[in-house]
Amino acid sequence: MKFAVILPVYNEAATLERVVRKLSELKEADVVIVDDGSTDATPSILERISVKAVIRHAENYGYGQSLMDGFDFAKNHDYRYCVTMDADEQHEPGFIPCLLEKLEDFDIVSGSRYLNPLLSSDTPPPERLEVNRIITEQLRHLTGYNLTDSFCGFKGYRVEGLRKLHLTETNYGFPLQAWLQAAKAGLTVTECAVPLIYMDHSRNFNNQFANRDERLNHYLQVMEREARLLGLPQGVPTRQK
Repeated sequence: MKFAVILPVYNEAATLERVVRKLSELKEADVVIVDDGSTDATPSILERISVKAVIRHAENYGYGQSLMDGFDFAKNHDYRYCVTMDADEQHEPGFIPCLLEKLEDFDIVSGSRYLNPLLSSDTPPPERLEVNRIITEQLRHLTGYNLTDSFCGFKGYRVEGLRKLHLTETNYGFPLQAWLQAAKAGLTVTECAVPLIYMDHSRNFNNQFANRDERLNHYLQVMEREARLLGLPQGVPTRQK
């Protein structure tokens, strides 16, 4: 059965072709690339590689918007399943079968880089690990999901489940809105252990978050707002000053 692989890309010229080449080994995978206004050689690379579809943004609209556009493609083309992953070689396509197998029983299968430490030899930047831990604890409280990794972008979705969500968060707070809406909609969730791979510790969210506190505050603000709108139990901590 064909499934869509959604690749949000922004200035990924250094790795994009290698990632697409690996995905081409999965015969049932239809690769859908969302180019979020790249200013490097990514657009010229996209002109010469063969994928199912390329969605181009005239400017950088944000990570969340790229995923939403990819989800719309999957919904409009009647895929049963879709997978999201990054194009920076930090997600290993060989773990896609694990996601797909578990999608037979769950609406969302989220990659977790912390579920099985034996899979990983890399270590994340300490501040990112801390922010992930804080946000994951809050999400467990708000959703009831037994999550170990809030922010892994390597996920599998049942498209029928995505139709129950009304996502609007265009930036890096997107996963938090998605988790809370999934819980409110009653979607079932599990995790699949994947390797923790950090190719570039200097990546900085496209310069949108100057430091750890700014990033954490943004995430907490998204959760506060979404929990309030959905009528979920409160308890998200106050943003840091």
